[in-house]
Amino acid sequence: MAWYGEELAGFDLETTGTNPLEARIVTASVVGVRGGEVVRQRDWLADPGIRIPAQASAIHGISSERAAAEGRPVREVADEIADTLTGYWSRGVPVVAYNASFDLTLLSAELRRHGLPSLGERLGGVPTGPVLDPYTIDRAVDRYRRGKRTLEAVCAEYGVVLTSAHQASADALAAVRVAVAIAERHAAVAALDPAVLHERQIVWYREWAEDFQSFLRRKGETDAVVDPTWPLREPARSPASRSPSGRRAAVR
Repeated sequence: MAWYGEELAGFDLETTGTNPLEARIVTASVVGVRGGEVVRQRDWLADPGIRIPAQASAIHGISSERAAAEGRPVREVADEIADTLTGYWSRGVPVVAYNASFDLTLLSAELRRHGLPSLGERLGGVPTGPVLDPYTIDRAVDRYRRGKRTLEAVCAEYGVVLTSAHQASADALAAVRVAVAIAERHAAVAALDPAVLHERQIVWYREWAEDFQSFLRRKGETDAVVDPTWPLREPARSPASRSPSGRRAAVR
C-alpha cells in the first residue's frame, strides 16, 4: 500500500508569535490519521509563561488570561509533544506538518529553552523524520500556480474541507488530508518512499529559499537572508537574518 494509505500523524502548533526561535507554544495537537479519519488524538493548552499578544489571540482565540487559568506549564506540554512525535517516528509513522520548519523549529526551541532532551536525543541520535510538509511539496510540484499558499488556500485547491482554521487539531488534520490529496494528484509524489520524500523536501526547500532570497535582494533588500534549512532551523546568527518560517502568518 502507498504511504498515503497508511497511518500518518498530523502536527500543528498555535503560538504567541511568528518567530519560531522566540515564540512560545499556546495550543498543540497531534492526530493519528488513517484513511482520512482521525484514529487517535492528543491536544494541549499551555500557559506559555509570557503574555500572548492581542494579534496572536485574534488568530487562535486563546487569551493570556485563559492560558494562565486553564493551560498547563509549557515545559510539560513541550515534553509531551516531543514524546508523542518521537513515538510516531519510532514506529515508522511519518509526521505531517504544514510549514513544518516553523512548528518543529519552535518545538525544538522550547525544548532547548527548558533544558529538555531534543527530538534527536529522544530518538537515540537517529535523524528526525520522516517529515512530510504539504507546503513545501505543493510549492515544488506546482511551482507556477498563482495565488496564495496558505493552508486555507491550498485546502481549497485540493478540495480539502478545513473547519475551524487556526485550531490546532483542525489544522493538523487538514495538513494530513492535503498531503494525501497532493499524492493522489501527483503520481511522482505518491511513488516516493516517505524517507526519500523527506530528503527531496530538504532540496526543494533549499532551492525555494535561495530563489526567494534572490528575489528579495533584487527588490532592494540587499542584506536579506532566507534560512534554507528544513525541517529544523538553527538559531539565527544575527538580528538581520530573516527566514520564511518567520513569516508564518503568510502561509498559515
